[in-house]
Amino acid sequence: MEIRVLGCSGGIGDGRSTTSFLVDGEVLVDAGSGVNRLSLDEMLQIRHIFLSHCHLDHVHAIPLLIDSVFDKLRDPIVVHALPETIAALREHMFNWVMWPDFTTLPSPEHPALRFQEMQPGETVQIENNRFEMVPVNHIVPTVAYIVSGGDRVCAFSGDTTTNDTFWDGLNRYTRLDVLIVETAFPNRNSELCRAAKHYCPQMLADDLLKLRHDPPIYLSHAKPGEEQTIEKECGELIKDRQVQLLSGDEVFTL
Repeated sequence: MEIRVLGCSGGIGDGRSTTSFLVDGEVLVDAGSGVNRLSLDEMLQIRHIFLSHCHLDHVHAIPLLIDSVFDKLRDPIVVHALPETIAALREHMFNWVMWPDFTTLPSPEHPALRFQEMQPGETVQIENNRFEMVPVNHIVPTVAYIVSGGDRVCAFSGDTTTNDTFWDGLNRYTRLDVLIVETAFPNRNSELCRAAKHYCPQMLADDLLKLRHDPPIYLSHAKPGEEQTIEKECGELIKDRQVQLLSGDEVFTL
């Protein structure tokens, strides 16, 4: 399993790109502005997109990706997501106002885009990898994904704050090789984290006590300009684990 970090920031500017991870060259987990790092040939290899939720920083590359390659696709790109996420994309994005409805283009019989509803607890097999959807705690319906291939396991938290479901899901596995978890704001913004349902370092440190595995932990979704503060606070609070801030362009081979 190869995981390429296309985007991992909570915003844009100075080379930052929003959340998107590429698995084995053909599956996206979220589709933020990091998708722009791909060449057209690489975009043509994408067959599936797994979405954590409907917020713009996680989905806004989908219409531009489809528009860039739709006339060259042999089969539609399949978007796997919660029913609520799909409903939001249909109503607010692929609605012939914000963007054409590519579930009917180039034709209804041969569309460039297909939505596939998925429920928490379900898994989808793509080649050698299984993608399990796990519910988390955010301001809109949101999920994490646990990806397992062979005996290797990687997890993406999605956007979340304090919860039990993600950690319980991880603990059901016998191992965890890479954990990518959001930490959006520094501790001084803890009230904002509670209101917007994100992690700050203290909340993450408290929740990591629930995790029985000891993987390397990579922080994502940091507010632009606060990356060093967030990484420093996590390092001070999570002393018994390996914690590192993602910067983008990392590649993990498991």
